[in-house]
Amino acid sequence: MNAGKSTYLLQVAHNYNENGRDVALFTSSLYMQDGVGVISSRIGLKREVPTYDESTDFFALLEQTDAACVLIDEAQFLTPAQVRQLHRCAHLHNVPVMCFGIRSDFRGEPFPGSAALLVLADHLEEIKTICRCGKKATMNIRTTAQGERIREGEQIQIESSIYRQVCARCFYD
Repeated sequence: MNAGKSTYLLQVAHNYNENGRDVALFTSSLYMQDGVGVISSRIGLKREVPTYDESTDFFALLEQTDAACVLIDEAQFLTPAQVRQLHRCAHLHNVPVMCFGIRSDFRGEPFPGSAALLVLADHLEEIKTICRCGKKATMNIRTTAQGERIREGEQIQIESSIYRQVCARCFYD
């Protein structure tokens, strides 16, 4: 969160496109910060892209494209089966697949898609951000509009919640 993941993803897509290469971009249908099917960054970059949900079969979908690269935003919302499909596609079709997302939820529990990515990824790259206290943020918390921390609830609750990145010390305080 707030680390520049979407900015980096859009930059990668731009670089491929500038070199005449097609890119397959996807974002989760669950994430609607700037509307369904929009990858956007806090610095104003935006791009409309297809969405995926739990029924999307990436292996079948990507067999029908000649994309030079596959970019997935909000990858924490992938299912473990979809992560395996993307892994298979990368290795059987020799297509780079880059997934951008967060590791854990507001309770410090892994998202199923993130856990699968941590198991299957050939390479991991951390994009860093900082906590309000100045330390490296590695966790996130959910708060009310008034800033009160919420410690229990559904793992995925996007529309009515506010999330903030924090370091481990602030997470446990």
